[in-house]
Amino acid sequence: MIAALVFAVLLGASPAARAQAPLRAPAPLKVMVFAGLTNFSIFAAQNKGLFTKHGLAVELINTPSSDAMRDGLAKGDIQIAHAGVDNAVAMAELAKADVAIVTGGDNGFNRIIAQPEIKSYADLRGKTVVVDAPNTAFALLLYKVLKDNGLNKGDYMVKPVGGSPTRLDALLKDKANAASVLNPPFIFNALQAGMRDLGSTVKAIGAYQSDGAFVMRPWANANSDTLVRYIQAYVEGRRWALDPANKSEAIQLLVDRLKLTPDVAAQSYAVAADPVEGIAKDAKFDMEGFRNVLKLRAEIEGQWGGSPPPPEKYLDLSFYNKALAGL
Repeated sequence: MIAALVFAVLLGASPAARAQAPLRAPAPLKVMVFAGLTNFSIFAAQNKGLFTKHGLAVELINTPSSDAMRDGLAKGDIQIAHAGVDNAVAMAELAKADVAIVTGGDNGFNRIIAQPEIKSYADLRGKTVVVDAPNTAFALLLYKVLKDNGLNKGDYMVKPVGGSPTRLDALLKDKANAASVLNPPFIFNALQAGMRDLGSTVKAIGAYQSDGAFVMRPWANANSDTLVRYIQAYVEGRRWALDPANKSEAIQLLVDRLKLTPDVAAQSYAVAADPVEGIAKDAKFDMEGFRNVLKLRAEIEGQWGGSPPPPEKYLDLSFYNKALAGL
């Protein structure tokens, strides 16, 4: 009855009114992220009305930790997660979750940040390093860099505390927390506070597929049109954010959304917009970087007997390819 009434009202409206009338209610989506620069595309899509344009009502939720994100996705409390894609691998392998990575994002822009008195990786022997979760993503990056510099597990203590804001807070409030992996803008906040930069994780280990979107496969298959439209809005947001014509507005967007000073926002923007090492154009997936993610898990965690499976096991880029074809 209500649908018929709405149809009758639209039928009696002017052609212009009918053209402007929404054909359907926006599809609600709960999207969980870690706070930081990796959300630049989402901020842009929200700010420029791109999710609304694609018929979506997106609720953006910051996660305190990767454990909370993985649990929320597996339980259906959220529909889309953006984080280091190694979290999806961990879900598939450790929790046997039916999860799929559906976009790329960036290499993480991760650097190892330490207390001022830590002058080299060797100085971390016997000290405590803080991580998000102890068995995924950036923690494995940290273990690998330390291993390559002569420090094996057991040569240092590991304290799981949560995402980058919490890790930065842990470094600033307790000097017993000697080092951690951080990304922008938290790197710049740490350096302003006098912390020491020990170097880039990507330069230490090579190509790395960090941030990406991942979903539960049953949800994706049942809501493929919604997922495609989400990816389209996400990619359009990224295109806007990286357009040099929008630089001033984009920097102000980072100031507003991440509560940054203008100089830290400008530094973060420069990282994102770097033509070589910035966020991936159109959120393209880095297959070489993902192979390194799997190799890292095999080496550091001893998964798969040291020989990782084909990367396609964890991917479904069909939604991404359909989204791009429609833009």
